[in-house]
Amino acid sequence: MKFLTATDRYIFRLVMLPLLATLAIAASLLLLEKMLNLFDFVAAEGGPVSVVWRMLANLMPEYLSLGIPIGLLLGILLAFRRLATSSELDIFRAVGMSYFRLLRVPFMLAIGLAVVNFAIVGFIQPSSRYLYEELRFELRSGAFGAKVRVGEFNNVGKNLTVRIDESRNNGNALSGLFVFAQSNSGQTIAVTAEQGQFLRTDDPDTILLRLEKGTLVHDAPNYESPRVLSFTSHDIPIPLPKIENFRTRGGKDREYLITELIQIGLDAQKPELDRNRAWANFHFRLVEVAMMLLLPLLALALAIPPKRSTSALGVFLSIVMVVTYHKINEYAEGVGGMGIVDPFIALWLPFLLFAGLILWMYHIIAHVPGGQPIGALEVFATKSGKWVKRMFRFGRKSRLATIGMPAPSAEA
Repeated sequence: MKFLTATDRYIFRLVMLPLLATLAIAASLLLLEKMLNLFDFVAAEGGPVSVVWRMLANLMPEYLSLGIPIGLLLGILLAFRRLATSSELDIFRAVGMSYFRLLRVPFMLAIGLAVVNFAIVGFIQPSSRYLYEELRFELRSGAFGAKVRVGEFNNVGKNLTVRIDESRNNGNALSGLFVFAQSNSGQTIAVTAEQGQFLRTDDPDTILLRLEKGTLVHDAPNYESPRVLSFTSHDIPIPLPKIENFRTRGGKDREYLITELIQIGLDAQKPELDRNRAWANFHFRLVEVAMMLLLPLLALALAIPPKRSTSALGVFLSIVMVVTYHKINEYAEGVGGMGIVDPFIALWLPFLLFAGLILWMYHIIAHVPGGQPIGALEVFATKSGKWVKRMFRFGRKSRLATIGMPAPSAEA
């Protein structure tokens, strides 16, 4: 007998389609939202567009760590909801297959994806997050050759100010230029020019600003009057500011590998606050991964609507529960990191409470005849829906009566 039967393969196909679709949609929405902010940030800093794709690629592991649990939950939930609404689940139960037996494939997927998610949050995401922060630093420091902002006074070097009224041809044709430079001895040079362009030099730390058709005013403390010079072409070397090196990885807890968090937590020479933060982040990653092993039970408990009902309340409630649990973990990580509560207790106590709730919901749906763990919510939602419909009909009749039109009859 094969380990995976035809039923298991059938459930696998039902789960994988919504799982992959949910994962793709969730990752796409998160990336699209971040993409707009990154385009604005890169444009404001004057960096190349290609850096946006590099930054998004470094954010992908973080979004996958959030999308994989939600995709797993909705994949299993929608698959069993389809089985329940089409009465196929009743057939499986009638031939003696328990709910736990039907969850064989979902549990296999949960274990496999939990291992993948552990590798992401433990080792891949910290490195990618550091690379993302490094790209942000390089953009702000001008390492990508940031452009001079048009229509503003820009400090492009030591005691050097440049203003450009208009830029064309990707910055190769500049017009309406003003340059002001001041030396340590008090000498000043003010230059206006009709046209200009930036040119590369053999020195990587220096660029050349070539001005055309302009006027130069040179002044110094020992001059009786400034010297004025008209020119056809004049070159001004501009020394580029030195770019500081980016900090080493580990400036934030999210940038530490999970093995490094253990080393920091066990290092008695580290400050207590650093050790608490390391342990809090360590347990935060573990409980997020551990919860994935309980998602098949939660999905099954919320997937089966009441008899003769197609209510989708369980789908909505599943997302609310997972997001709420994630936010509770973030708050518990902060509390544990500050040392208010022991990090182990702060993170694992909500996990145990949430796990107990899931096991209770599964027990009700699997072992209580006709049991519905969210039956009260289903009744409340049904009554609320009927009340809203009555209010809508009453409001419609009132509007028709106001304008003198008869209300539609029941036969109509």
